[in-house]
Amino acid sequence: MSGLKLFNTRSGVTEVAPQLAEVEADVQDLVEAHMETMLGVRFLASEYSTGPVHGGRIDSLGIDENGAPVIVEYKRGTDAGVINQGLFYMAWLMDHRDAFRYLVRDRLGADMASRVLWSAPRLICVAGDFTRYDVHAVREHRHSIDLVRYRFFGEDHFGLETLASVAGRTAAPKAGRRRGTAKAQRTATADGAMAELAEAVDEALLGLGEDITKVENKTYTAYQRLRNYACLCPPQKAKVLVYLKADPATVDLVPGFARDVTSLGHHGTGDLELQLQSERDLERAADYFRLSYAAT
Repeated sequence: MSGLKLFNTRSGVTEVAPQLAEVEADVQDLVEAHMETMLGVRFLASEYSTGPVHGGRIDSLGIDENGAPVIVEYKRGTDAGVINQGLFYMAWLMDHRDAFRYLVRDRLGADMASRVLWSAPRLICVAGDFTRYDVHAVREHRHSIDLVRYRFFGEDHFGLETLASVAGRTAAPKAGRRRGTAKAQRTATADGAMAELAEAVDEALLGLGEDITKVENKTYTAYQRLRNYACLCPPQKAKVLVYLKADPATVDLVPGFARDVTSLGHHGTGDLELQLQSERDLERAADYFRLSYAAT
């Protein structure tokens, strides 16, 4: 995987060679059984039929942390058709929204079905490898697409590596492409200082890497790789709230700045809450941001 080497150090040092699956179903079964942990997506259905007219089966259907529909397609090795196949199913999905809502309602309840985020549908392609043409091609499409390379390492380890993650044109763009709408919304709900602080937080979160997708939800803005690593809430009168995926047990929980909200209800995703009131708070939040980004 991109030069990554894994070694077993229990008895000396022995390299664990990366391997492809024997059959595609081995990858699909493993990911579907642990989809929320691996991809940040709640599993809905396997081999979902698109009906006799369309004549296809979607490998996996799910819904991500922000409520966006997700199609996952798998290939054992390198297959030039995986992206086009996924987009074929994406077109069907966008034309059959009621079918997806019914599926979500049956699996997760009516409330979740009513909150499907149709502005940011996603395609995740999991394969043994991709060509440079694949990586280029995803940047030319209007949907959010993630290219994820897998490898088995012996019998006990499985690795996923994101090669490309592109925001769709129907979702909020990546760094530097949009500021006006979000800024207007934030300014309407907070004073100038907090609105400016929220803009600075936005820039800091987007500046962590080039593989970031920004998704606007009704109650928060999500910053996502394969999974959310941060959620920024609209600024309040005296503070800006950010929720991170960093483990609260591994960081300093400073009263009035950082707290564990594992058992508390809140908007967005993540168990670590940061309360920012000034540029100084943003500076000390930088390490927390990087830790959360690395965790996803």
